[in-house]
Amino acid sequence: MQQTRQVWRTQKAGAISNLKLVDEPLGPLSGAHIRVAVKSVGLNFADIFALTGLYSATPQGSFIPGLEFAGVVTALGEGAVTDLQVGDRVYGCTRFGGYATVVDVPPQHCRKIPAHWGFAEGAAFPAQSLTAYYALATLGAVKPGQVVLIQSAAGGVGLQAMRMAAQMGAIPIGTVSAQSKRAFLAEQGFSEVILRGNDFAEQLHTQLNGRPLHAVLDGIGGAIQKQSFAALAPTGRLVVFGAAEFTPGDKPNWLKAAWLYLKRPRYDVMDMISSNKSVLAFNLIWLWQEQALFEELLDGCAGLGLPAPHVGCEFPFARAHEAIEHLRSGASVGKVVLTIEH
Repeated sequence: MQQTRQVWRTQKAGAISNLKLVDEPLGPLSGAHIRVAVKSVGLNFADIFALTGLYSATPQGSFIPGLEFAGVVTALGEGAVTDLQVGDRVYGCTRFGGYATVVDVPPQHCRKIPAHWGFAEGAAFPAQSLTAYYALATLGAVKPGQVVLIQSAAGGVGLQAMRMAAQMGAIPIGTVSAQSKRAFLAEQGFSEVILRGNDFAEQLHTQLNGRPLHAVLDGIGGAIQKQSFAALAPTGRLVVFGAAEFTPGDKPNWLKAAWLYLKRPRYDVMDMISSNKSVLAFNLIWLWQEQALFEELLDGCAGLGLPAPHVGCEFPFARAHEAIEHLRSGASVGKVVLTIEH
């Protein structure tokens, strides 16, 4: 009898409502891959942008969203070069295809889940950690004692970046959109948090209190990003990893998107030379093409010895649409994950 798996698949990008839960046959395992029975799936804003067709890396035609997962190794391909064994608990990354009850992936894209972490925490770790670590350590070149502004600090990437910056000896200042999120970060041990208002530039100036701002991690865009860049000290770096202001509903509102695009911040390279500031931007998905760097960053994340990621909400696998809407709403704190019962 042929084995099957359940997946959330869309036949074409363009609307979140196109995503359907289906049963699919499970093909033979490639010799270089390992097979993982998935227990938890991490959700990311990239999933929303991919499903609505706003993500440049979105596959053409039918695809399964999802960049990260956690589960149990159930089989090793004959040519798989790995220390992993059947029965190991692992988390991992995949270039789409994560919304599935079974995944086949290269073993080098996986790491063992720390013994004291659950599967949901494992699934919450890789994508947001790679994003935060690459932004801070590689592009931001953050050093001990430097002040770092981290937008959306209570979200998955933001909270991980706050923890990493502190672990690196830097001084993180977070920003949030709600008082409840500010209170949450206080519980996590972070005292420097700005509740963003209409006067954000002045709020940031007051918070800095004369200290130089060395780096900004921004996934929001718009006026907040521009004001943050203006506050950077000479040699400061603005690192952009997303544009949450473009987050669509079920389908893109192309008129609104066009207006936001026209209003987007623009940076003049001659002005940047004069002010000695930098703008760096990246898309995590390209790391799959840079295997050595991918492994280096994944090891760097694991080597920081961070506490387990904060999982704010868990939804059953069958309720993916509710989970996506919760993430899309901006109300989530920490990570949103799907859980699978085998």
